[in-house]
Amino acid sequence: MKELKVITLFSGYDSQCLALNRLGIPYELVCWCEVDKYAIRAHNALFPQWTDRNLGDVSAVIWSEVKEKVNEPIDLLTYSSPCQDFSNAGKQAGGAKGSGTRSGLLWECERAIGVLKPRYLVFENVPALVSKKFIDTFLAWVKTLELFGYRNYWSCLNAKHYGVPQNRNRVFLVSVLGEGKPYYFPERFNLEKKLKSILEKNVDE
Repeated sequence: MKELKVITLFSGYDSQCLALNRLGIPYELVCWCEVDKYAIRAHNALFPQWTDRNLGDVSAVIWSEVKEKVNEPIDLLTYSSPCQDFSNAGKQAGGAKGSGTRSGLLWECERAIGVLKPRYLVFENVPALVSKKFIDTFLAWVKTLELFGYRNYWSCLNAKHYGVPQNRNRVFLVSVLGEGKPYYFPERFNLEKKLKSILEKNVDE
């Protein structure tokens, strides 16, 4: 199996890379972007081999330089940008282009995608992004990706429908560059686990 060239933006501790590990998919994390010191610490603990590849502030990255340095096509770019300004739990300031909000950092990804043209893009955010209040922002983003040549597929998925005992609903957007087979989101299945099934019985005090 080919080793994928992967970039993650707003990386956190990089659950995306953990998923690739669990699936047994070989990959190289070409670079990642994270500014939160605690998230960086967690990322470095999980992926010590890539501690020197954090580019920091996504808005300060010069992507043409990244492209020149990597000198290989990027297979996958993930960009789960900040949700605070879309979330029902926040002030709902939105994330329109030029808004200056944390959620507005989504539009910094436009620069990266326009230069690198990764084969696949994966985005995740709170479902409020596709609510009546913010759907125009979401559709404007989808239109931007279409102009770059991507076919886009999105759906709201809840973790409890995919084997996780948690009511966690999120919108996912998968984008595929160029023509090809359509993408289908996985089918739901019945939840068999309960929270007590995964909680540890003995923990350090």
